[in-house]
Amino acid sequence: MRELNYSEIVAAVRDMAMRAAYDLEPDILEALLAARDRETALLSKNILEMLLVNADTASRDRIPLCQDTGIAVLFVELGQDVRIIGSLEEAIQEGIASGYEAGYLRKSVCDPLTRINTKTNTPAVIHLRVVAGDRLTMSLLPKGCGSENMSGLAMLPPSAGRSGVVQYVVDRVVAAGSNPCPPVVVGVGVGGTFEKAALLAKEALLRPLGTAHPRADAAALEEEILIAINARGQGVQGFGGNNTALAVHVELFPSHIASLPVAVNIQCHAHRYKKIVL
Repeated sequence: MRELNYSEIVAAVRDMAMRAAYDLEPDILEALLAARDRETALLSKNILEMLLVNADTASRDRIPLCQDTGIAVLFVELGQDVRIIGSLEEAIQEGIASGYEAGYLRKSVCDPLTRINTKTNTPAVIHLRVVAGDRLTMSLLPKGCGSENMSGLAMLPPSAGRSGVVQYVVDRVVAAGSNPCPPVVVGVGVGGTFEKAALLAKEALLRPLGTAHPRADAAALEEEILIAINARGQGVQGFGGNNTALAVHVELFPSHIASLPVAVNIQCHAHRYKKIVL
């Protein structure tokens, strides 16, 4: 049995929260570079160049990529051979609060009814899964709400089939327009239940850009949806062109024979995420 102390987790989450706000992962930067190079609309090409300059400035000067530093969503995998000395939940929440304070990150979390700010950007949303092994893996997705608010879920009839899935996802992204600050990354969850599809869609955003689903039919579905979205021509920030979406990631789960849940979770061009293993 391997032991992890409360303070180790706090420090790791604190650091992850700040790095997520300042530094885009290499796969995101590469996707933005590729989008700039293939962009056909001059205005959109110029905006993509500005987004790259913004990312460089944020990383160099240690300032947030976007003023909306999001609500913290964490996917946590706890190895069954790990013993946490203290409360894992409390350690994560303290780490988020500490990181947002130390990093001068905007605190945007409030009570849903009174709208009173918690002033710590907590509580974070935590999804916990127990897995084999003796490691603690945490993936952080700070979710800005310009993109989060454009998400959606439909309980399609099974007769809608593959074409119905494609149509729903494309229509959802097109209806979002410029609100989620495209070019976007589109997470799609297909199957499961009402809540499982939504969770799959969000978790899909953690997959590195450019990695296709291991199932050939799912990978083909991702490509079909991406091509259909970009063919609509809304483009960067809604100014036209061929780069409305950088990637579409689909995750699947078996569903009831009478149901076909489809969820869409959209992420903006400042696609911030970090992963640590303790």
